[in-house]
Amino acid sequence: MTDIKQQILNAFQFRHATKAFDPTRKIPDEDFNFILETGRLSPSSVGFEPWKFLVVQNPELRKKLKEVSWGAQGQLATASHFVIILARKNMRFDSGYVRNHLKTVMKMSDESIENASVRYKEFQESDLNLFESERTLFDWASKQTYIALANMMTAAAQIGIDSCPMEGFEYESVNKILLEEGLLEDGQLAPSVMVAFGYRAEDPKRSKSRKDIDQIVEWVR
Repeated sequence: MTDIKQQILNAFQFRHATKAFDPTRKIPDEDFNFILETGRLSPSSVGFEPWKFLVVQNPELRKKLKEVSWGAQGQLATASHFVIILARKNMRFDSGYVRNHLKTVMKMSDESIENASVRYKEFQESDLNLFESERTLFDWASKQTYIALANMMTAAAQIGIDSCPMEGFEYESVNKILLEEGLLEDGQLAPSVMVAFGYRAEDPKRSKSRKDIDQIVEWVR
């Protein structure tokens, strides 16, 4: 167990926000499928899986995205694989997506779905106040995508693959491009966060800096 823990910590030390990748090196399919699988297996609230992983390899689409993604200028041009994690816009307990997910993925009976929906409604409406606006409900789905994002980056680092998460993009412009490309299921999905994967072009110029553990942890006993 000590060796495993050290391997995981080494991966976190290895990972850094890679701004430019070696464009001549491509991630093997087997390795990238592994990264995607860690995203697929990630947890989500109530198990609703409010995400989709859009792997953008098309050079022309990458060029379009580069024009409106100021935080991905180096990554879009050089990354082996570029992913836009999409979040679902209508994650209400009674939406068609949720009810279909409960039935076909979670294998719940119609009776179980009806019973569970009572609690899901209370959870979304009263506990989290998610029905204030469409944006509130989308933000709830969007923040869950970061769980999958983190797992994918950590998994990549553990097998020596670099990554960089990015929020630096014009949301409306990226959304419009993807909608025109027919990639958002007629507006049922929207961009949440981007992440690039590949192999670093050069090592970082400075070591990782973080606050000390006692500055960020408070024990309540």
